Amino acid sequence: MTNTASAKILVFDSGVGGLSILQALQQALPGCEYTYASDNQAFPYGTKNADFLIQRVHTVLQALIEKTRPDLIVVACNTASTLVLPHIRQHFSIPIVGVVPAIKPAALLSKTGIIGLLATPGTVARPYTKNLVQEFANDCEVVSVGSAELVTLAEQSLRGTPPPLETLSGILKPLFDKHQLDTIVLACTHFPLIKDQLIKAAPRPVNWVDSGEAIARRVSTLLTNSASIKPPQYSTLHTAIFTMASNDIDLLGDALNKFDLDRIDYIQL
Repeated sequence: MTNTASAKILVFDSGVGGLSILQALQQALPGCEYTYASDNQAFPYGTKNADFLIQRVHTVLQALIEKTRPDLIVVACNTASTLVLPHIRQHFSIPIVGVVPAIKPAALLSKTGIIGLLATPGTVARPYTKNLVQEFANDCEVVSVGSAELVTLAEQSLRGTPPPLETLSGILKPLFDKHQLDTIVLACTHFPLIKDQLIKAAPRPVNWVDSGEAIARRVSTLLTNSASIKPPQYSTLHTAIFTMASNDIDLLGDALNKFDLDRIDYIQL
């Protein structure tokens, strides 16, 4: 391949949870040009109904594609991925990688066969998630906890307000009531952002599993195998895009800088 421009990767979520996926991508593929897009106008996705989400994600992605012209899209949201991937892959020709709960690696890792699924209420209830459990963890006992509050706590953490450990302990309690549970799936991209605090709030050590590294490997494979996608070079052009201007975005400044997102832009819908 003779084109030396950087591969352009769009990472999309409703809030800032997808920054955990962006971090994994940046570590594995530092030469790419990244755009991180947050649909903060419709945040959070985890409490929205299916029809709304399918239409919303389609509309936002269409606007983002027109604005950024990405080579590859990562839908860095478990709620959206477990629902809208078939629809958007049918309507957009750009390669799209979704993030789904890491149930398969968790089931392989667990020694006791009892694993926890920590997700949004929407992801816990989604048929896609139930099918993953049936396919990859059929011989395990899966304890599910759906928490919209934990998403908000992760968002606040990136804005400088750490989550109270006692609140986290209360959310985790149904998982640790199963005394043989030894592995927890962080099935929302927000949750790895506060993994250190979750570990502190847990009453005993367990395995914590998320999708970041697996997504980075998948994206790397697609970039390597596709002649139509430009190879990575080194780029310093990284942008954060939001769907609504808000004073709240100012509080994210330090977090965005941590991920080298030093330019902020907006799309009009």
